[in-house]
This record gives sequence, structure tokens and C-alpha cells, in this order.
Amino acid sequence: MLWVDKHRPKTLAQLTYHPVVNSHLLSLSSNPLSLPHLLFYGPPGSGKRTRISCLLRSIFGAGSDRLRLDKRTFTTPTNRNVDVNMVCSNYHIEMSPGDAGLDDRYVVQEVIKEMAANRSLSAGSFNNNGTKSGKVEFKVVVLVEVERLSKQAQAALRRTMEKYAGGCRLILCCNNQSKVIDPVRSRCLGIRVPAPSYDDICDVLRTISRKEHVTIPDELVVSTARESSRNLRRALLMLECSRVAAGDLVLKSDQPVQKTDWEQYIIQLAADITKEQSPQRLLTSREKLYELLINCIPASIIMKTLCLELMKNLDDSLKHEVIDAAAFYEHRIALGSKEIFHLEAFLAKYMSIYKRYLNEMFA
Repeated sequence: MLWVDKHRPKTLAQLTYHPVVNSHLLSLSSNPLSLPHLLFYGPPGSGKRTRISCLLRSIFGAGSDRLRLDKRTFTTPTNRNVDVNMVCSNYHIEMSPGDAGLDDRYVVQEVIKEMAANRSLSAGSFNNNGTKSGKVEFKVVVLVEVERLSKQAQAALRRTMEKYAGGCRLILCCNNQSKVIDPVRSRCLGIRVPAPSYDDICDVLRTISRKEHVTIPDELVVSTARESSRNLRRALLMLECSRVAAGDLVLKSDQPVQKTDWEQYIIQLAADITKEQSPQRLLTSREKLYELLINCIPASIIMKTLCLELMKNLDDSLKHEVIDAAAFYEHRIALGSKEIFHLEAFLAKYMSIYKRYLNEMFA
């Protein structure tokens, strides 16, 4: 089991950083009968889903941890079958409705209706000491990556969450709440989970290294935290990769921080197009972009990482042009359906800018 899963906190009391958010969740779990719909938002790796699972455990007890993977098939009004993977317990269901594509509106409505109809299950609310405090007769639907839902699905979600509020509570999770429509946000209690500070990440890394009996110098802890971009999940994965690469329980201060394969792939791609600007290089780059997309790397992440790598090789006079082009094509990615077109167009724009700069410099 990966360290990020093995050492994930199970209860609200085990959560370390963001004490204000943790105390807010404790107060919500103390009176679950008045629990409103919730909207957790914050950057990736900040601990949103961990806090959601701890909140569910505080309300329903250890039964919310007995998870099973369920694959459901929904039939749309047009007789089209849509398969959606869900993580379920007896008290809640977790899913990413954006995986349904254009049929996400129907999937969201059907899941909430079904959960509200099956609310006869009597579950106990649990205090912090583990004793039952009351009776909870609602179930919880956890929707992750809500920003991926279409506008039609979000409008349907607004109507459905009003109609079935008596037997079903919704917990929405997203990275950017600006992509969630105002009517949905206004019906939820917003809980912002900011990214952990570098000191928070260093404390977690030291704690887990002690539990795993790994000796890690402070220099490597700090460099790992800095390379993680304040993403705790990424920092833990990088620490475990460093442990595997060292092959020993004692790590060295000069040991390089391990990066993921897709990041190395993008770094190599940025170096190639900076070295040569030609139609042949653009055609080769298209194959690498396809490889990244096939391996489920989001186009927005590819754009951001690629832009940051390209900026390292640029003169200050060109950086604003490249950033402007990256912002333009990232917006096009959100509007369009073929991500490869806009990623390739960004590379072509960068080649044009950089080639013009080289010609002017050596003219």
C-alpha cells in the first residue's frame, strides 16, 4: 500500500494542519441532523477528500470505511447506456459524474433520486469518543470534480438537491469553485481547504518517515516540500519514490528529488522544441502530446507544466507573450472538445515566437 493511503487520517482528531477548518467540521459533525449541503474547494493535494471521509466517519461511524467498488449502468431517455464507477458504503456513495460526459445531467438526477428513496436505513451519529449520539436517517452523495459537470447538469443538480434535501445530503468537491454555477454554490455551505504551507508538509513528511523507520535529512525534507508545489499527496509520493530509489532506510541530503515520468516527459518535450523549431519537430511533438493524453494527464496540467518549463529558457521580453498564448489556448481547451488541437496550436505559437526572437537576435 502506498504511504499516501496507508497513513491517511481516519478521524477528524487525527487531522493536523488547518485547525480552523478541522474545528468547523467537528462542530458540523456534532449535530448531523442539521447538516447542510457542503461544497469543499481548494487546490489539489490540500486534503479535501480526506476531510470528507473523516467527516463521514464522524457521522456514521466505522461503517463508512467499509467501501466497495460498484459499476452502475444507466439508460438515458434516448436508450443509450452509460457506465459509471462508484465507491459505495451502506451510508454514502462517491462518484465523479463528469465521467458520464454529455449524459452527466441524467446520471446526477438518477443517483440522487435513488439515494433519497432508500433512506430507510437507520444509522447512528457518533460522538468524538465513538459513542452513538442519535439517529441519522439520510444518506450522503459525494460528487467529486464538480467543475467538470456541464452547465445543464449543474442546473439539474440545483433542482434535484432542493427536491430531495430531506433524505439526501450532497457533499460537493472541486478544485475551483468559480466553475460551479452560483445557484449551486448558494445552496451549499462553502468550506475552503487551502494548500498546506511548506512547514506543514515538512512536519507530515517527518512524521511519516518516523512511522516507516526511514531516516531522512532536513535538507531532503525541505527540497521535497519545495518541489511538491504545496501538494501534500505529491510530496508523499515523491518521498516514497526517494526511499525506493535509495534502496535503504537512510536517505542522503544530496539525493535528488524524484519526479514523475510524465513530468520528465514534458521537460524533454520542452527541451526539444526549444532546440529546433520546424514542422517536423511539431509533428513529433504531436505524438508526445497524444502519449500524455492517452495516459490520462489532464490537458490543463500539460499546458501549465509545459509553459513553466518553456519559461526557463526564455528572455524576459518574451515571457509575457508565451504566458498570453498559454492563457488563450487553455481557455480554448475549456471551450472545445479536441484538446490535442489547442495544445499543438500552443506549441506552434511558441515556436513562432521563439524563432522570431532568434532571427532578430542574430540578424
